[in-house]
Amino acid sequence: MINKIVIPAAGQGTRMLDLAKDRPKHLIDVLDDKPFLYYVLKNLQNAGFAEMILVVGNHAEKMVEFAQGDGKEFPLTLIDQFKVMGTEKYGTAIPVLAAQEAVGDEQFVCIYGDNLYSTRDLKAIRELDDDYNYVSLLYSETPEKYGVPIIENDKVTGFVEKPKQFISNWVSIGCYKFTPDIFPEAAKVGVSERGEYELTDAIAELAKQGKVKARKMLDYWMDFGNPDDVKKVAEFLESGKA
Repeated sequence: MINKIVIPAAGQGTRMLDLAKDRPKHLIDVLDDKPFLYYVLKNLQNAGFAEMILVVGNHAEKMVEFAQGDGKEFPLTLIDQFKVMGTEKYGTAIPVLAAQEAVGDEQFVCIYGDNLYSTRDLKAIRELDDDYNYVSLLYSETPEKYGVPIIENDKVTGFVEKPKQFISNWVSIGCYKFTPDIFPEAAKVGVSERGEYELTDAIAELAKQGKVKARKMLDYWMDFGNPDDVKKVAEFLESGKA
């Protein structure tokens, strides 16, 4: 079983507008005066993760306050991405590299701090302690909005970001299981067309080596990116389905 999970939560949250002007978007309250991040960590705790490595950056001091308050009940280790990697490099590969020393040579799960997954899915991915890296997939009617993996004989052989031609309805939704092989590949990643260091570029390189498989989600995925998501997540949590 995998015990470590890396949770990138260093972004600026610009799509949340004024709601994130003085805090990371992950700390916007959604229900019972608890922030979104609290519910992310609660599901991780219920899934059995023994070490949660939270990679912070924007408004890092607010994350420290959270870790000393509502977050005290969780096995948290905070890493400041800006102190480890600097402030010039930006993108999804950077927080993973920032967590390398804390992860060591162990396998680990990685989810973004603005994504909510079920305890059942998180338990399932903990069990993938073989020698492969895994990408979690969810069925979507609009795959052109996401990254779509190319799958051959149960292995991921490549990625197409926002494909213009139909490949599949199964899209990647930011829930990964990695071996330490991800670190050297992430370190090699160059700047993408978006001007960022993309984690998917590192995964694509591992896929070329035959080291990546895909798994289908059992339940749901909730993204916390826009002001409208605050109400959506609150209603979902109140429904008891989380």
